[in-house]
Amino acid sequence: MSLGGGNKCGRCQKTVYFAEEVLSDGRSYHKSCFRCMVCGKNLDSTTVTNHGEEIYCKSCYGKKYGPKGYGFGPGAGTLSMDRGEGLGITPEAPAPHRPTTNTNTSKMAQKFGGADKCPRCGQSVYAAEKVIGAGSSWHKNKCFRCASCGKGLESTTLADKDGEIYCKGCYARNFGPKGFGFGLGAGALAHTQ
Repeated sequence: MSLGGGNKCGRCQKTVYFAEEVLSDGRSYHKSCFRCMVCGKNLDSTTVTNHGEEIYCKSCYGKKYGPKGYGFGPGAGTLSMDRGEGLGITPEAPAPHRPTTNTNTSKMAQKFGGADKCPRCGQSVYAAEKVIGAGSSWHKNKCFRCASCGKGLESTTLADKDGEIYCKGCYARNFGPKGFGFGLGAGALAHTQ
């Protein structure tokens, strides 16, 4: 403890006062400094993973320190997102992708007239239509959709990258590891002895 009245922050090394303190693995952090070392995502007690003196979200920790090699990765053991091609079923056309229009992700910059701004369309999001995902407020029905395939999302079924949101299948296809053993179904390979 320093003479200034608080512990030193594990990220910025400045004094952390009680009202703004978050503890993890015996270390103190400012709430604003309690972010993943790789992607910068806000962390909490359920999403933080400590490694030495660094903190990560579980996803970045897994990519950096998780198992490597044949059969591991986001695609391993997942089901294919079959859209019915070849079965006589016509898939519905995905919603057109509209990239995020709000380039300033600062919460203060997104405020206007007391309502958050949706990162997809840039319009105000009011309580009746608001859903929170990837640290932002979205319009529940028209904007809270996968940036790649247009599928509607829920807060538990999304993955985010660079301010965009994706369904887990599209995220794994677009940003997951590539190469032998990382495709869909890799976790279902036969084990012979």
